[in-house]
Amino acid sequence: MLECAKKVLRDEAEALLQASERIDERELEAIISSILSLKGKFIVMGVGKSGHIGAKIAATLASTGTPSFFIHPTEALHGDLGMIEKQDMVLAISFSGESDELKMVLPHIKRIGAKIITMTKNPKSSVSLLGDYFLSLEIEREACPLNTAPTTSTTLTLALGDMLAVCLMKARGFTHQDFASFHPGGALGKRLFVKIKDLMQKDNLPFIDTKLSLKDAVVVMSEARLGSAIVLEEGRVVGVLSDGDLRRAMMRSDFDFERPAIEYATLNPKTCSDENLLAYNALKLMEESKIQLLLITDSQKRVLGVLHLHTLIEAGIQ
Repeated sequence: MLECAKKVLRDEAEALLQASERIDERELEAIISSILSLKGKFIVMGVGKSGHIGAKIAATLASTGTPSFFIHPTEALHGDLGMIEKQDMVLAISFSGESDELKMVLPHIKRIGAKIITMTKNPKSSVSLLGDYFLSLEIEREACPLNTAPTTSTTLTLALGDMLAVCLMKARGFTHQDFASFHPGGALGKRLFVKIKDLMQKDNLPFIDTKLSLKDAVVVMSEARLGSAIVLEEGRVVGVLSDGDLRRAMMRSDFDFERPAIEYATLNPKTCSDENLLAYNALKLMEESKIQLLLITDSQKRVLGVLHLHTLIEAGIQ
């Protein structure tokens, strides 16, 4: 089984390498240029396994800046053709190039005036002859031992779709912020979209002054439930007393609950003056600094809010 598994991966990897050597530079540049100049939508079509891969290609394109969706050719023949306009472009996927559904619907798409990219194994196939541009799905054989089940061919189809998406991203100068605007939900969206100001705590903060005793400071820490107290002097942060500071203090020979808490606090703590910083970057900053509480301040070191490590974790920032 191990040798079988390795052979499948090697065969499919080799097919991708061979395909990379067969790419027609002029054809690729013409396709990318046409998609970039589109005034309408990019529509993907396919039947069976090609349809499943086509739906994924459409989703990838849509999420990376190219308005795109999938239409099943049969549904197009029964009304969904009305979703296609002259300014659109269609990617028609058929490994054999002889899909009856595509052969039936593509002439109507040409009549509408939309441009067509075909993705088949044969540039002379019925489907490809109906297209304006061509991407090759030529392979030596399927990874399936019977050379019948779509395996290598669907892998190559998926990879060519990714190729188009990435080339378009590069051509558009697609940024992390662009990506974030299309992915506001889920862990990925949170990483790219949620900012410190969206999560930081502003109320009921555990402020103490420099003269407050350690005993009273512990009461403030306990009530705030942040595991720390923020030491202020004339309204500006000068230190943080954390649970860790308290444990270390108790091991000192001069430990005294009646002494000022500032004597046991961490002075000049890590702060951030940019509340628009992405929460993901704040998490990295906290991990690098090995702290659980990040103080968000203004330019005068006045505290605007705090961000606790647990808050980031609960919000799904990782």
